Amino acid sequence: MAPIPGSGLAKGLAVTLRTMTKKTVTEQYPDAQPDLPPRTRGVIGLFEENCTVCMLCARECPDWCIYIDSHKETVPAATPGGRERSRNVLDRFAIDFSLCMYCGICIEVCPFDALFWSPEFEYAETDIRDLTHERDKLREWMWTVPAPPALDPGAEEPKEIATARKTAEKLAAARAEPTAPADPQGDES
Repeated sequence: MAPIPGSGLAKGLAVTLRTMTKKTVTEQYPDAQPDLPPRTRGVIGLFEENCTVCMLCARECPDWCIYIDSHKETVPAATPGGRERSRNVLDRFAIDFSLCMYCGICIEVCPFDALFWSPEFEYAETDIRDLTHERDKLREWMWTVPAPPALDPGAEEPKEIATARKTAEKLAAARAEPTAPADPQGDES
């Protein structure tokens, strides 16, 4: 059977008419802020107090976009006669977002939870050199990081918490146990 002439045009017009009658889903971005999911990946925030300058994030970054500078500082002994300690002090922590590919490896390898995903996404610059953000800006983004989701109520208790709870219960039981009073006269038989 031969196709009816103009049937393709009629189908195309039908699709166009159906689309024209539907409500649009386009968001007018600068005027209306988008409704983002709660754990959206935007930029990387730095919680500076947790950073020990271990350099794992900079070493594991496939793009080499993390710049860290530090110096060693001597900490006096905590007790008299104790040994002085040295610790690293963070001087500079910067991320070049013009190089970053937002893979999240730096966040995953950080053993001290100093890096987090922030949902901030409005950090465009007119000059590419301004996309290297220093620790002050990364710290500002840290305060926009959402709280972690609540634990699943049906999940198994983490081993660390279970061990700590058991130890605390043993300590409480030991303190609550009444001790036998000592013999006041000191009789030995």
